[in-house]
Amino acid sequence: MNAQKRYEIFSRLREHMPEPTTELNWTTPFELLAAVLLSAQATDVGVNKATARLYPVANTPQAIIALGIDGLKEHIRTIGLYNTKAENLMKTCHLLVEKHGGEVPQTREALEALPGVGRKTANVILNTAFGQPTIAVDTHIFRVSNRTRIAPGKDVVEVEQKLMRHVPREFRQDAHHWLILHGRYTCVARKPRCGSCVIEDLCEYKQKVDIA
Repeated sequence: MNAQKRYEIFSRLREHMPEPTTELNWTTPFELLAAVLLSAQATDVGVNKATARLYPVANTPQAIIALGIDGLKEHIRTIGLYNTKAENLMKTCHLLVEKHGGEVPQTREALEALPGVGRKTANVILNTAFGQPTIAVDTHIFRVSNRTRIAPGKDVVEVEQKLMRHVPREFRQDAHHWLILHGRYTCVARKPRCGSCVIEDLCEYKQKVDIA
């Protein structure tokens, strides 16, 4: 895929979704961090239901520590793997208070030192909370990047590196959200909705399916 085609793809995605954003509900960097930690192997809808109960009671590291591990588990028990997620979130809250004054750090190294925070989560926080042009590669973005040939790669790190290299600078801030939403609603895993895709004629997927 050449640079001109990539530019046109992201131009169309921008026209189709002028203000893309995460579907997780959040108002502060900590709320976003907590929601992303809770979202592994869970839907955004399910996470939003849990945080709608949790955040009015505790939406800062200090408040969650005060809530206690059992209280935290009670508020998020509807989410899969809630025991492990509660433990990680509680450990993260303690580290944020002890090392960062209760604030979410704005560097990859500091974020990845938090329990349960890997490269993908760090990229989400840096991009969505702090406006840094990072691209977090999840299953949707991995699929879209390989299927369209925008940035094919054998693993998420290779795809991320290629996206950072090939996505035009003017689109890099929002590329993560455009690709994830495109993968979630149009370029879906089993039967991509090629017939209703705004970039169908630019996509290099050889097995296109005419489903609107």
